[in-house]
This record gives sequence, C-alpha cells and structure tokens, in this order.
Amino acid sequence: MTDSQTDAAAAASDELARRVVVSHPDELSAWARDQLETERFRIYLRRVLDDLTPGHTWEEFVDVGCCGRSLDVPLRIESVDGPERMGPDTEIEYAPRETEDGEMAGGWQVQSEAGPNATTGKARDE
Repeated sequence: MTDSQTDAAAAASDELARRVVVSHPDELSAWARDQLETERFRIYLRRVLDDLTPGHTWEEFVDVGCCGRSLDVPLRIESVDGPERMGPDTEIEYAPRETEDGEMAGGWQVQSEAGPNATTGKARDE
C-alpha cells in the first residue's frame, strides 16, 4: 500500500462512526435478544444500515427458530459516537427501551412473552 493509499484509508476511517447504540423493546424475548447479539446480525447491520440519525426507527427480521413465524423487531438509533456513517469496525451496542403500546404486536407466539413458558429479556435482566 502506498503512502497516499494509507492516508486515504485513515481519512475514510475518520469519517465512520466508532460506536452506535441501537435500542429494542424491553419485552423482546431472550431468544430474540440472543439473535441480535450474534456477530452475523451485527455484520448485517453494518452493511445495510445507512441512516444513523438518532431517533431513526426501523424493523428488522429476527430468526425465531424452526417452529415459529417471523418476527420483525422495531429497532431505534439512540446515539452515535462520531460521524453518522456505519463502517466495518463500528461497534454496535444494544440497549433495551420501554416497550410502547402495540410495538410488539406481531402475530407470532414462539419465544415471545405471549408464548408458553417464555422468558422475556426484561424478566431475564431482573
């Protein structure tokens, strides 16, 4: 790599967010939280998330395993350290937020609070 390529790479990394805090509803199941925490999901978000404006809310599909319907989880950008542009090394941190009325009102039952013997992430944290 030449000096100019090294300088360009360093400048480009200065234009990327160092850390992004993404929130999810606190009633999200422990299973779904575990899916958010996987490295594959973080890699996916780094590739597709282009709006890092605090307050930006969107839904993402989260795997519910082999025996359930899909779950779209409402995620929200809470804060960004650095420029509002995701990079391959941007750290993604998750934080629970209070679930709003109807926010988790999908039709799914598997691994949810409404499902049999489910443990919510909120209950697990207490």
